Amino acid sequence: MRLHLRTSTLHEGLNVIYRRSGTDDVISRIDFSVLNLPSGQSFSERLDKRELGLVILGGKCNVRAGEKTFAEIGERENVFAGKAYAVYVPGQTEWQVEAVTDCQVALCYADWEKGGEVKLITPEENIENIRGRDNWTRRVVDIIDERTDANHLVIGETYNPPGNWSSYPPHKHEVDNPPVESFQEEVYYFKLNPAQGFGFIRQYTDDRELDVVHTVEDGDTVLIPKGYHPVVAAPGYELYYLWILSGNTRKLMPHDDPAHTWVKG
Repeated sequence: MRLHLRTSTLHEGLNVIYRRSGTDDVISRIDFSVLNLPSGQSFSERLDKRELGLVILGGKCNVRAGEKTFAEIGERENVFAGKAYAVYVPGQTEWQVEAVTDCQVALCYADWEKGGEVKLITPEENIENIRGRDNWTRRVVDIIDERTDANHLVIGETYNPPGNWSSYPPHKHEVDNPPVESFQEEVYYFKLNPAQGFGFIRQYTDDRELDVVHTVEDGDTVLIPKGYHPVVAAPGYELYYLWILSGNTRKLMPHDDPAHTWVKG
């Protein structure tokens, strides 16, 4: 099971990080790519039975989706320099990104059945919360959530200060058992500041059938089909990850590892 995908160097244009094939898929509900566009370049696509959350990681671009056009969106130079602009695009819709400046855009796909409307999400609409305490304090930003009329996608960003933990106490969301737990598969896309930094993510299940630790560097992606998945940043380096969830519900009901819930405070 290849959970850790190392793609630290992006080429110009579309970089497909993970795309379901229908056989031996690690996760079955999410596809993930990164657009790396120089100024003046563009990329277009027509969605089929997938919906798209388009998150501007850095730079400025024009986005057209269906009959709507959003001109010169994107305020941050990189993910550590402000909150995100994003666009939700439902299935059966043609869309295009045109780079106004050099830009990098995350493309987060999930299955789509019906409905939904193209929507621009501005930085002011991002919801920011400080979670945890002590050395597991982190900043969590909700971008596409239940306020957006989507089928399955939930998207946000987490920022670990140097040396701090997140997704802590360890939690999982692998079975549908509301209100105790909801099922969502997940993808983490990592960035480090400064870029030569690193962090770690542990993935483990209750029975330890899965129990692995990955070193994550700038541009790495980790697939989370199941299990607990705490993250830590190395001292001296701020760690960021874009998180993309898709499941049977868009209501998040994570279940904490009972062995560690005493630290929640």
